[in-house]
Amino acid sequence: MEFIKDILIYSEEKPMLFTGLFFWGFFAFILTVYSIIYKKNHVRNAWLFFMSLFFYYKSGGYFFTLLIFSTIADYSFGQLIYSAKTDLRKKLFVACSVIINLSLLGYFKYTYFFTDIFNSVLNTNFTVVNHLANWTNNLTGSSLNISRIILPVGISFYTFQTISYTVDVYRKKLKPVKNIIDFGFYVSFFPQLVAGPIVRAAEFIPQLYQKFKLTKQEFGHAIFLILNGLVKKMFISDYISINFVDRIFDAPTSFTGFENLMAVYGYSIQIYCDFSGYTDIAIGVALLLGFRLPINFNSPYKAINITDFWHRWHISLSSWLRDYLYIPLGGNKKGKTRMYINLMITMLLGGLWHGANIQFVIWGGIHGLGLVIHKLWVKLNLSLSKYYTSQSNKNIFLRFVSVFTTFHLVTIAWIFFRAESMETANDMIRQIFLNFQPALVPIMISSYYKILLLITAGLVIHWLPSSFKESYRGWFIKSHIIVKILIVVFIVFILYQVKSSEIQPFIYFQF
Repeated sequence: MEFIKDILIYSEEKPMLFTGLFFWGFFAFILTVYSIIYKKNHVRNAWLFFMSLFFYYKSGGYFFTLLIFSTIADYSFGQLIYSAKTDLRKKLFVACSVIINLSLLGYFKYTYFFTDIFNSVLNTNFTVVNHLANWTNNLTGSSLNISRIILPVGISFYTFQTISYTVDVYRKKLKPVKNIIDFGFYVSFFPQLVAGPIVRAAEFIPQLYQKFKLTKQEFGHAIFLILNGLVKKMFISDYISINFVDRIFDAPTSFTGFENLMAVYGYSIQIYCDFSGYTDIAIGVALLLGFRLPINFNSPYKAINITDFWHRWHISLSSWLRDYLYIPLGGNKKGKTRMYINLMITMLLGGLWHGANIQFVIWGGIHGLGLVIHKLWVKLNLSLSKYYTSQSNKNIFLRFVSVFTTFHLVTIAWIFFRAESMETANDMIRQIFLNFQPALVPIMISSYYKILLLITAGLVIHWLPSSFKESYRGWFIKSHIIVKILIVVFIVFILYQVKSSEIQPFIYFQF
């Protein structure tokens, strides 16, 4: 009975994660049933919808009811927008959809943030009460904690996803989904539900009605992506985090400036391997089920400027912000000054999307300022972009300087993204610039050589030419099935050896 309870009941201490054995047992069960029903699209979609709800329940508890609420609300608004006879009514319905979604997101994510600002400005003493928990207690007799609002896992991702659906129906980019089960499947598809990529309805919904298709090459690619993602997350990201980065960010003044700087470099590779690792697994798992998800990363630390970085990092979010925020604000159509203001607003709100504290706003502001400076650089005809073509080996030094500068700007910004408070961020910066202690560097290199080697290896692999990466990816895809099995067994064995005893959630689960 205890075993059955562990399988069926949500545990806050044991959420379902891609890196856990339970998830792969769950996925094997899904595939077993899927192999019987995959030819019947409506049955297949319903099966994956209900399994996705179970996945969300096991990942975030009873917040799956919010997912059901968003599904019903935006499915209904999609129908109302499409059938409305006047443009005014269409605008009213799409506005209702956006307001409801953002209100839900704002309540769970920003209540503390805005309450603190309100209390600081007006010298009041309002406290936060979880009214939803209070209502639930009154209705069901439960005893949920009403003094704390817990952020539902993945709410930022599926909220943006449902907003894009109703807006695109209004813009006539797609027709509304006729079956609520199909729409629910689109909203809740478990591989990308809790940490993206943010999937547009126009990209995904047509796949619901297509026949299952998975070529031999795609099967090999899916397995490669899953293994690649697991190695990134468990072998690189988790090891760096537990053994180095977390310790220094928790108490930066206890370490030298060199150690703080290495922790910042470490976090740069940690967050990339963590987030892109999740995306790799999500795309691979979805592909095994016959669904294609969009690419979300493209070697972002190879970027030659901040604009290029946002074409490579969290691509689904940056394109969402462009299409549903930057362009509606006016984009670059209302003059240069307005364009710079729109860029700053977009990136500040993009920072706030990640979390309700000033550090994320500063992080977004640094990137917004970087985008503005790059635009000004191009406008003043000082840009060296004509020398940056990847097809040419000319001016390699200039390209190196550009990549080096962009990487360090992004890395400095990560300090504010990772720091728990402004005090921590300021302490790290002071340690790096005022307490570097270069005389101790050889000793510290010797002490941290395993960590530093792993950080260096992660960055070197990241910066390897794409052609080289494509060669070993292609080799794996073309290899015999026996070779694939042996590689899978070997990598799983290695990952089991390095696996940390404590659960290490993906970083973007908190957003």
